Parts: sequence; structure tokens; C-alpha cells
Amino acid sequence: MPHSRSRRPTPLHEFQLIKTLHRRYGTTGPHVVRGIGDDAAVVTPIKGHELVVTTDLLAEGVHFDHKTATFQDIGYKAAVASLSDIAAMGAKPDYLLVSLAIPSSRTASDIQRLYHGLMLACRPHGVELIGGDTSASRQGLFVNIVLIGSIPSGRALTRDGAQVGDLLYVTGTIGDALAGLRLLSLRPGTKGSLLGTKKDPAQGLIRRHLRPTPRVTVGQILSAQRLATSAIDLSDGLSGDLRHMCEQSHVGAQIDRDALPISSALRRYADMSKVDPVDVALQGGEDYELLFTVAHPHGKKVEQLGRQVDCRLSCIGIIKPEAYGFRIKDHSGSVRRLPMLSYQHFHPKAHNRPEGLWSR
Repeated sequence: MPHSRSRRPTPLHEFQLIKTLHRRYGTTGPHVVRGIGDDAAVVTPIKGHELVVTTDLLAEGVHFDHKTATFQDIGYKAAVASLSDIAAMGAKPDYLLVSLAIPSSRTASDIQRLYHGLMLACRPHGVELIGGDTSASRQGLFVNIVLIGSIPSGRALTRDGAQVGDLLYVTGTIGDALAGLRLLSLRPGTKGSLLGTKKDPAQGLIRRHLRPTPRVTVGQILSAQRLATSAIDLSDGLSGDLRHMCEQSHVGAQIDRDALPISSALRRYADMSKVDPVDVALQGGEDYELLFTVAHPHGKKVEQLGRQVDCRLSCIGIIKPEAYGFRIKDHSGSVRRLPMLSYQHFHPKAHNRPEGLWSR
């Protein structure tokens, strides 16, 4: 019996890629006058709304690694990074533009899978792909996302509205994505989708790293009901993003160690790895949960919101005067300074640690 020939990868051609994208994703709604295929997109603004615009740049070797993520995973998470920014503003995501710098080693199928991941994340929120750009690259794959959203005028959530006495809330659980990344780094060359089963706690953590959930609905409700006084998404880690929000608001904060929402899977990972799960929760970025503040009288409304959207909402602390700084209280009631554990680009050690991959 003769050997079957392996199918040769389809080479990448810019204009053929544009035609393919237009065929697959070019159908748009009534507000898009011109989309994929023209020199620029044309959209009709919604009366009484403001535009909310965010962009994210992802570089191979810094934000993603092909040893641990498929092209679909890369596209999915690239979209989530921007969706989460829009969620933190309380806005509705509407339009997506994607620009790629592509090395010659990548095929048409690779890039199509990346776009499939992008749209897999965006389609549930009604996001339409309306354009982008492509270029050759000599330094690996680069992905630039521009996401445009909308919100009723004057309703955007911002980082600068927290007041002393406000309660601190966070969605979901935190630290899972970092634990998932560390688990993947122990298995170089193995894609996350091939590890374990859905019932395996390790697989759950890996999925939280590769396929996080943007809290778009929660953000929109917080804005619509005027519940949040400030908000930020957790892309760099709680210990750092809390500081970013509070510095904009000119306040300090105290968080309760025992109130941090830590999953059973993370606790199991921490026990096996001999690490403190709280440290992972404080350090871990890319959970893409929302951290927000609420005036004290609205605490019960937030609890009702959690049940309404089937999302865990945990009160983890309180806003303090700026001079108080940032502190954490343990189960005994003692208070200490909150360590700064979050990932920072351009730090001398940033590229020597696995947490650097997939961090913004």
C-alpha cells in the first residue's frame, strides 16, 4: 500500500486572506455602512451614546507562546483582553479591528484559526469585525486589537470615582489563570487543550488561563444601575490593579485575606506546589475579572446582581484615605502592608519568569 501524501500547508497571501475574512465574517448589522474590504470602515454612531475605544498589542514570546497555546487560543485570549477593558468601562462592545504582523513560517490555516478564536470570543457579545491590516514580520507574530464599544452618554465607569468608605468587590475567582500558566510551563511542548479532562482541576486552571471569561454583562449592569463608583479589570493582578484604581481616585484600601475568592482548584494546586494561594491570587494577572467599588448602602444590591447574572461577587475590602496606603488584614485581625506582586512590563526580570507570558 503506497504512503499517503501529507497535505502541504497553504501559503499566506494577503488579498486572499482578506477575501476569506470577508466571506466568513463580513456580514454586519445596520450601523456598519462599510466594513471589511474598503480603505476604512464607516459606522453610524448611536444617538445619545459615547464611543469607548481600547487597543491591545500582543507579541510572540512576551504575551503568548506556541508551545502552550493553539492559534485559536491566542485569538480567543487576544479578544478577551480588549473585551475586558470594555467591560470595565460598563460599555457594550460593538466593532473589532485586527492588525497582524506575520512571520513567513505561519500558514493561511494558522491565521484563519487565530481569527476563529477571535470571533469565538466576540460573537456572543454581538461584536462585528469591520477591518484591520496585515504585514510581514521578521521577529515573530504580533497581534494588535482595536475594539470599539458604546455606552449611554455620561455612564462610563472609570478608575477615579472611588470614595473613602466604599466597598471593594471582585467578580469570579482570582489567581486561577496564573496557576494554569504555571502548570502549562511544566509541560513544554504540550498544548493546553490536550491536557487532562474537564473534571481534572488542573485542566480547569489551564482553561482559565487560555479561555478566560470577560465580564461584559456585569459591567453593563453596574453602569446601567449606577452601582459602581469606580472599576478596573484584573489584567495585571489584584495587588497592582487595585493600586492603579486607587491612585486614580486618590484613596487607599484595605483588603481582607480571608475574603479573597479562591477556587478549590487553586487551593489544591497551591497545596501540591507548596505555595500560598493568597500570594497567587494577589499576583496573578489575566483572570480578566472586574474589581469595582460600591457605595456602602448599595452592598445588598450587588449581592442581588450576583444571583441575577450567575456570577460570584465577593466583597474583599474597603476604601481608606490615601494616607492609609494599601494593607491586608488576616484572620487574626492583624494588618500588614499589601505587597506589590503584579507583573510589570520593562521590569529587568520580567522576561525571565513564566508569569511574563500572556501578561499585558
